[in-house]
Amino acid sequence: MKRGRHMIRRHLAGLGRFGTDDRGSVLVEFSIVLPLMLLFFAVTVESARMMWSYQAAISGVRDAGRYLARITPADICITSGSVAGTTGTLKTIVEKDLSGNTLYPAKVTVNSVTPSYSCVTGSFRVSPAAVGTVSASVTMEFPLSGVMSLFGGNLSTVTTTIADSSRIFGQ
Repeated sequence: MKRGRHMIRRHLAGLGRFGTDDRGSVLVEFSIVLPLMLLFFAVTVESARMMWSYQAAISGVRDAGRYLARITPADICITSGSVAGTTGTLKTIVEKDLSGNTLYPAKVTVNSVTPSYSCVTGSFRVSPAAVGTVSASVTMEFPLSGVMSLFGGNLSTVTTTIADSSRIFGQ
């Protein structure tokens, strides 16, 4: 009987040491925090890509609007002309920089570019004044959407329309 009590005390002492031993606690804490760290990393990378792509699209649409303002005849409001023939050139301007390099990552697509103009009346030097507008539809796909779906997010693509207007001064 004495031997049985001694064995029980010995096992209880071993359990006490196990309860106070903290050698593996860092690994356990890291495994708890790792998913949150991955989520923050994925959100940061995707946000940076989205903002960079959006800024590049804004810049491309602004350049296309300036180009439209330069090539459209200044008297377009009087002659009732059309700017529809410039769509292909304007799409190329939105998609590429001056040296012909693509502005966007592979997962960003310019769906369509639509040029238009309006005649604005007012107290301008030339009335009505022609104002050209370029609108572009852009779709962004997120490559890390799989990581974000692990945490309940289901956002894989975003489609937005960007527009810019410029006063038409003509050729």
